[in-house]
Amino acid sequence: MSDEAADGFVRVRLDLSYDGADFSGWAKQAGGRRTVQGEIESALRTVTRSERTYELTVAGRTDSGVHARGQVAHVDLPLDVWAEHREKLLKRLAGRLSKDVRVWSVAPAPSGFNARFSAVWRRYAYRVTDHPGGVDPLLRGHVLWHDWPLDVAAMNTAARDLLGEHDFAAYCKRREGATTIRTLQELSLVRGDDGVITATVRADAFCHNMVRSLIGALLFVGDGHRAPDWPGKVLAAGVRDSAVHVVRPHGLTLEEVGYPADELLAARNREARNRRTLPGAGCC
Repeated sequence: MSDEAADGFVRVRLDLSYDGADFSGWAKQAGGRRTVQGEIESALRTVTRSERTYELTVAGRTDSGVHARGQVAHVDLPLDVWAEHREKLLKRLAGRLSKDVRVWSVAPAPSGFNARFSAVWRRYAYRVTDHPGGVDPLLRGHVLWHDWPLDVAAMNTAARDLLGEHDFAAYCKRREGATTIRTLQELSLVRGDDGVITATVRADAFCHNMVRSLIGALLFVGDGHRAPDWPGKVLAAGVRDSAVHVVRPHGLTLEEVGYPADELLAARNREARNRRTLPGAGCC
């Protein structure tokens, strides 16, 4: 996965959004299941009248049912294809793509840009309501209903113990060969005037199921089933706790991806590729 396009190609950044309800996640899958990556790559191939598929690299793969408002991807296109189609590419994609996925901008990426490895943070929002009547029907595809009253102050107290760099193995679905060390930069919850509680979760990166597991733990604190120090104890234990539920995906939205200044892209790419260990941890 290079930080530069090959000779004869130009790296193009795409900013996009999608409603994840009818997608089996971002990444292409065997068996013909509908995915965001597959949908966009197919549309690109069609509108550029290309015989081959140009593969997208994304900032953060989202699971089945998860939405995105500020997703970022890149694709390397032949110079002649880009020159021919760049002026009309955005409008042609809009005409070809299904209405639940939109590309908002396509532009040449700066030198060293990699949608995945150049990112310094990803920001998600998880939305939940504890209204006794349930979820506003117009929001039902993006807000979770929790049928116990929630104490937002208690949830914020619990969230503070999770901030910083930790091994989040207790909140992640393990993948062979992948580290679960992450830096959680922000975890805070606010109840809006409409009663919907929005959790903002920002980190340098996330491991599989991390956000939805963190929210599941905080909900148990908010509804009084657990004390505010419980999520921190689970984190310190370093093993999955059966009481930590992975909440449903439809309340989760990738809101924004942050990148450094252009001159810092190369250094960030190198840093992001390094396998992380915590201070004092063994190398193996």
